[in-house]
Amino acid sequence: MAVPSPSPAFDKRVMRAAARAARRALAEPRPAISPPSSFRMLLSPRMVVASYVPVGAEADPSGLVDAALEAGCSMVLPHVVDQPTPLRFLAWHRDAPLVRGPFGLLQPPDHEEELAPDMILAPLVAFDRRLGRLGQGGGHYDRAFERYPAARRIGVAFSVQEVDRVPTDPWDMPLHAIITEREWIVS
Repeated sequence: MAVPSPSPAFDKRVMRAAARAARRALAEPRPAISPPSSFRMLLSPRMVVASYVPVGAEADPSGLVDAALEAGCSMVLPHVVDQPTPLRFLAWHRDAPLVRGPFGLLQPPDHEEELAPDMILAPLVAFDRRLGRLGQGGGHYDRAFERYPAARRIGVAFSVQEVDRVPTDPWDMPLHAIITEREWIVS
């Protein structure tokens, strides 16, 4: 476990800072996240898969995107307006131009079609073996998970972002799986 959990009381700010520092400390080029066969088995033609364009030192899901496209899936990326507005998942095609959004995000222009995802690949700041996740803290993915409860939720991170236990709130929805450069984690 590379990132120690704060104790006795959990402090999400401290945990986020430690996990971000561990992620930034990884040598360049950062490890690739390759799609295991367990991930590939979940994909099917016409499935809508939500991914993201990594910001800063976030784990790059491009290998997972490649696998989804090879399986005939449609891709969507998050489109963020501001902090209080829920994110929308907008259609994206490989090499389609992206626009700069808030928080340093690259996202589809707002005129692209909104689609409901069947699978959501979510960037993680920290995670635990119970499939708990700690995100950026803005609640965008929490609200997306609530809006699309049937979507398979898969966290994407580096193994150094694992903690003993992620502090959870009553509204937190656990992930179905987590993928790192080392393993596929399911409960």
